[in-house]
Amino acid sequence: MPKVTRDDVARLAGTSTAVVSYVINNGPRPVAPATRERVLAAIKQLGYRPDRVAQAMASRRTDLIGLIVPDARQPFFAEMAHAVEQAASERGKMVLVGNSDYLDEREVHYLRAFLGMRVSGLILISQGLSDNAATEIDAWDARVVLLHERPEAIDDIAVRTDDIGGAQLAVRHLLEHGHDYVACLGGTEVTPVIGDPVTDHVVGWRRAMEEAGRSTEGRLFQAPYNRYDAYKVALDLLAGPDRPPAIFCATDDQAIGVLRAARELRIDVPEQLAVAGFDDVKEAALADPPLTTVASDRQGMARAAVDAVLDDSLRVPGAKRERLRQFPSRLVIRNSCGCHT
Repeated sequence: MPKVTRDDVARLAGTSTAVVSYVINNGPRPVAPATRERVLAAIKQLGYRPDRVAQAMASRRTDLIGLIVPDARQPFFAEMAHAVEQAASERGKMVLVGNSDYLDEREVHYLRAFLGMRVSGLILISQGLSDNAATEIDAWDARVVLLHERPEAIDDIAVRTDDIGGAQLAVRHLLEHGHDYVACLGGTEVTPVIGDPVTDHVVGWRRAMEEAGRSTEGRLFQAPYNRYDAYKVALDLLAGPDRPPAIFCATDDQAIGVLRAARELRIDVPEQLAVAGFDDVKEAALADPPLTTVASDRQGMARAAVDAVLDDSLRVPGAKRERLRQFPSRLVIRNSCGCHT
């Protein structure tokens, strides 16, 4: 059968091909409701399918949004990616996901690949944007939104939560249970990465400890972000002679690993060890015991990131724009801290 064209739809609907285009693309000009219904009926009757490749070549833009995450296997990034996909779908866009695996060269690889595909925009969740990545973004004059990170590396828009304030909430709460001090399970970086959320969680821990007059010296421990490796670090820490009375973990995944290590060593949580995390992934409520943690508005953040990356008005030279949109954090109290909920 011959391929159905936009001209065929226009003839059947009794309108122009331009009006058919406005209906299909939902703009840029409005279409009267009655005319829109005729066009949609003609599309359905003829079985017309728009040629998205041709549209992308004509407009130099696709219906795709690129999303780069450090590791989609980790619950926080998986849940954030799902939230971005939902928000993009509401705007008629699809999402391409790439995993950087915390490697600068892989991050740059996906930046080049997605921007070369003329995505409508790119959302980047980075653990510290490298100079090469920033240069790549500048070279493409790309519409990029940083999600979950401060925008020190590039002059662009960022959407994040209050990481420092949220960490302070958790550590203050642990101290209010009467513990002498709270240890911190941070990331693996020897040198803090400016703008990195985990770095800010450590900053929040330090501030809360200092506010309470407690020393932080020797009480920060490096651990990978995933539960499996954090569990191994926790085994050594909890089996040692200087077991801390409470631990604040930079991520929930780390905290779940700590809970597993404590259970294996027959250390009662929260009677002998209080634990709190950050992220409020869904598994936190099902941990044993349920994990006290810090939550962020992931749905709101994802929607704000998608809106920002698709908002052409923000890209007009001289246009006023909100460079950083920060969502508040909130403490979610469960049983691992010593509270009975």
